[in-house]
Amino acid sequence: MFSPKMRCSRFATTSRTHPQPSGVTIDDPFFTEINNTQKLKFSQKQKKLSSIGSHLSPWPTYTSGQTILHNQKPCSDDCQKRAGSWQQHSLGTTKPRYLEQLENYLRKELLLLDLGTDSSQELRLQPYREIFEFFIEDFKTYKPLLSSIKNAYEVMLAHQKERIRALEPLKAKLVTVDDYCNNRILAMRAEEKTEISMLKKEKMNLLKLIDKKNEEKISLQSEVTKLRKNLAEEYLRYLSERDARKVLIADLNELRYQREDMSLAQSPDVVAGGPDRWQLLAEGKNSDQLVDVLLEEIGEGLLREKDFFSGLGYEESVPPFLRFDGIVENKKPTKKDVINLLRDAWKERLTEEQKEKFPDFFFNFLEHRFGPADAMAWAYTIFENIKLFRSNEIMGQFYELLMGKRCESVYIKQKEMITELLKQMTNVDSQNEGLLTMEQLRTVLKNTFPFKKEETIQELMEAGGWHPTSSNADLLNYHSLFIEDEEGQSVPFVQKLWEQYMDEKDKYLKELKQQLGLELGDKVTLPKVREALMIIDSKLDKQTLNSYLSQAFQLPATKLPEEGEEKEEDIVILLQTALERLQMADIRRIGPREQEPAS
Repeated sequence: MFSPKMRCSRFATTSRTHPQPSGVTIDDPFFTEINNTQKLKFSQKQKKLSSIGSHLSPWPTYTSGQTILHNQKPCSDDCQKRAGSWQQHSLGTTKPRYLEQLENYLRKELLLLDLGTDSSQELRLQPYREIFEFFIEDFKTYKPLLSSIKNAYEVMLAHQKERIRALEPLKAKLVTVDDYCNNRILAMRAEEKTEISMLKKEKMNLLKLIDKKNEEKISLQSEVTKLRKNLAEEYLRYLSERDARKVLIADLNELRYQREDMSLAQSPDVVAGGPDRWQLLAEGKNSDQLVDVLLEEIGEGLLREKDFFSGLGYEESVPPFLRFDGIVENKKPTKKDVINLLRDAWKERLTEEQKEKFPDFFFNFLEHRFGPADAMAWAYTIFENIKLFRSNEIMGQFYELLMGKRCESVYIKQKEMITELLKQMTNVDSQNEGLLTMEQLRTVLKNTFPFKKEETIQELMEAGGWHPTSSNADLLNYHSLFIEDEEGQSVPFVQKLWEQYMDEKDKYLKELKQQLGLELGDKVTLPKVREALMIIDSKLDKQTLNSYLSQAFQLPATKLPEEGEEKEEDIVILLQTALERLQMADIRRIGPREQEPAS
C-alpha cells in the first residue's frame, strides 16, 4: 500500500530548498550530491506510485462535470463543501487510487506551505511541479512530449525571473527620479510664484508711473497750447509795427532768460533741504554747474522712488558685476552711506596683496559685506547712485573704474602723490604745530613738482589760501589742504592738483601726436610710438617706456619685442585707439622738456 505522507514530505522539502529549472546543469559537487539525493528520493516515490499503475482507469471519462482539484486551500470550508457535494453527485463512481493519492499529497504540501512563514508563489509552485514529474515518469509514451513542455515552461520562468531581477535596480532608480522630479517641479512652482508676485508688483508700479506721465503730458500739452496762444497774440500785437520782428525776438529772448532765472530761483523748493542746502550746493558754481546739481538732486528723488531694478542680462557688453537676469531690490541707501561704503572699499583695495580686476574685487567686497544673497542688489544700487552723482569726486572715480574708463593706477598714483606731499610738509614743520609759512609751502611745492612752471605753482598757492595781500610769513594750517567733506569732495587745493595732472597729461599726449605727424584715423606702429615718446620725454627709463607701450598696444610688457627686432613693425594700431588707451592710464612726464629748464 502506497503511503506518500512521510516520503513525499521529505521529497518536497528537499525540492523546495534547492529548486532548479529542468535542463540547467551545475558542476558544483555539493549541488551534484543534492541532485543525486533528489533523484533517489524521487525514484523511491515513483516506485511506490508505480505499484498503483495497474489501477489506472478511464475515470472520469464517463463522469462529466467532475473536477479533480479546485484551486482552494485543502482544509478550507469551501473546499470541504465542494468535496461533500462531489461525493453526493458521484455515488456509485469510484475515483482511481493513484489520482486520490496525488490529490492528497498536493493538499498536504499546500497545507504545509500555508502554515509556514515563507509561502511565496515560487514555493507554492513546487508541489505542482512534483505532481507533473510523477505523470511524466509514469506515462512513458508521453514522457518526451511532456518533458519538453515542462522544460519550455521552466526555461521561460527562469528567463522571466532574470528579467525581474534585472529590472529591480531600474525600479528603485525610477522611484528616485520620480521624487527628484517632483521636488524640482515644486521648487519651480514656488520660484515662479515669487517671480509672478514681483512682476505683478512691478506692473502696478509701472502702471502708476504711466498714469503719472500721462497726467504730466496733458499738463504740458495745456501749457504748450497756452503758450502758442500767447505767442500768436504777441505776434498780432506787433505785426502792424515797422520793427515787429526785432521786438518779438527781443521779447522771446527776455522770456527765455526769465524762465532760466525762474527755474534756478525755484530750485530751493525742489532740492531736499530747502534754501539753505541749495545755497550750500550753489556756492562757487556757474549756471551750467548749477543745472548739473539740480538734475542730480531731482534724479536722487526719482531714484529713491524706485523699488526694483531690472537686470541687464548676461551680454558681453554688460559689466561683469552687473550680469544678472531678473529683478533686484533697490536698497535705497543715503548718499552719505554710499560714500562711506566706497571709502571702505578703497581702504581694502589699497591693502590687498594680490590684485584682481577691479570689478571682480568690488563684487567680492559686496559679497563679503552683505552676503551672496544681497550682493547683486547692492551692486545695482551702488552703480545707479555713482552713475547719477558723477560730479561727486569719489563716486566719479568708482564709476570710471567700474566702467573701464580709467585705469586704477591713475587714482592710486594720485593718492600716493598726495601722501608724499603731506609727508614733505610734515618734515618741514619742525615744531610739529601743523603750520607752515607761505614761503615754506612754495618751497615744498617746487621740490615735490620740479617740472611745474611758476604759474602752475602759483595756482596751487592760490588754491591753498594764498592771495596777493598775503605775506610770505603768513601761517597756513597745511592739514586743511587735504581734508574731505562728508560727501567725499576734496578741498580746492587737491582739486587743483587733479586738474593740473589732467591738463599736463593732455599736453603730453598732444605733443606725442604732433611728433608722430599723423591723423587720428591713421595707423601707427610700435617702433614709431617708441621713438616719439623718447623724443618728447628723453628721460624715460626702459620700464616706464615699456609700461606706456604695453598700455597703448594692450600687450604684456614681457611680450613686447626688443628695440630693433623685425616683428616690431608687425604691431600696428589706430593712433586714436592708442591715445585713448594712454589717456586712461597713468601717463606723466618723467623729465623736463628739451630746452626748458626745470623751475
